[in-house]
Amino acid sequence: MHATEIFARYAADFQSKPLPAEVIHHAKRAVIDWYASLFPGLDAAPVRQLEETVADDLDHGRAFLARGRLATARAAALMNGTAAHAAEVDDSFRDAMYHPGAATIAAALAAGQDVGASGMQFLRGVVLGYEVSTRIGVVMGRPHYKFWHSTGTVGSFGAAAAAGGLMALDEAAFAHALATAATFTAGLQQAFRMDSMSKPLHAGRAAEAGVLAAQLARRGVTGSLDVLDGEAGLGRAMSNGPDWSQVGATLGQDFHITRLTFKNHIGCGHTFAAIDGALELKERHRIEADDIAHVHVATYRPALDIACYTRPTTANEARFSLTYVVATALAHGSVRLAAYEPTRLEDPVTRSLMERISVAVDPDLDAAFPGQRAARVVIELRDGRRLEHLQPNRKGDPEQALTDRELEGKYMELVSPVIGQERAKALLAKIWALDQSATLPVA
Repeated sequence: MHATEIFARYAADFQSKPLPAEVIHHAKRAVIDWYASLFPGLDAAPVRQLEETVADDLDHGRAFLARGRLATARAAALMNGTAAHAAEVDDSFRDAMYHPGAATIAAALAAGQDVGASGMQFLRGVVLGYEVSTRIGVVMGRPHYKFWHSTGTVGSFGAAAAAGGLMALDEAAFAHALATAATFTAGLQQAFRMDSMSKPLHAGRAAEAGVLAAQLARRGVTGSLDVLDGEAGLGRAMSNGPDWSQVGATLGQDFHITRLTFKNHIGCGHTFAAIDGALELKERHRIEADDIAHVHVATYRPALDIACYTRPTTANEARFSLTYVVATALAHGSVRLAAYEPTRLEDPVTRSLMERISVAVDPDLDAAFPGQRAARVVIELRDGRRLEHLQPNRKGDPEQALTDRELEGKYMELVSPVIGQERAKALLAKIWALDQSATLPVA
């Protein structure tokens, strides 16, 4: 069987099997984190420009944008998927080097609203999208991630699987939905190596592509079933010709959705181990920025390649500046949304400290990527002391997971300023009760 058919066989069985309570709980956590990512992204570029551009697909249809505006399913997936990635606070599945939630949940919500799904059907679609797409991301591996933004490429499969499940595609149609989604995959890492607005669109386009692929398959459109593992397929064209033979080996046994990373800081996740390490030393030794003579950060290669801006001038560049976020953590004690406000971007204490930070690749830490995201932070103080800390994981990784209460705290911090505390609380309660709900919430 081809990989598309393996996933389709699993999807057909998945619909009739009960989900473990733990999996349902983790699916709700993923949805909570998705909304925490969605609302702060609504006013970020290019979300407003996108809404104006797709106006012909709005104010009709059966799906909804975040603020309640009607939309076609594809437009809702595009808009909500883009917004959910725009603020850089969305979830990730570490081993796949991939943010699954932005596209997968945007597509699941749009498709679910379009077909009138119950809350439990929606959660099933979310789980299915995560389980299929993360496995494709793991197989594609680090060679794929060298050039491609996996959230845009692999995200198409999460969206297609989630939408296909909610549309109740049969086994054959589901395989064809994945096959068609494969031809839609896109998203170059070079798109965010300069200051640009393109990156969030990768997630939105992936969500839209998955919904469209499922809609086409529902109407009988076929794809090439060997598009992942064929001689000229995705694996060879966008990776190093990986082995697909075990892609479904743990389906239904090891649920990847139970091992997500939820961001505890705002910005590029590759910088978070360094932030955590810097904060650990700051708090343990009560360090102030003026005490510091020099900071050295050693970590894995993609952290330097992607968080590459050494003198950021915009909020977007600052989110992808390892030196900026580490300096911000040491100067201000956190890296939250306030870190990217105009006054903070020009903060003289932060800017001075950035000039005293050096970064390098640690071969051992690089060899452990992507399964481990670690950083070693060394702080040399003006009084001659040398402090060192190895941060093996990031707060929010499965090894140091956010508790339900911490996740709720993140959600309230990010959602309340946009829709108000009472509406945010009401929506949170609806998400926790999704498995008992006959309908899907509209914020």
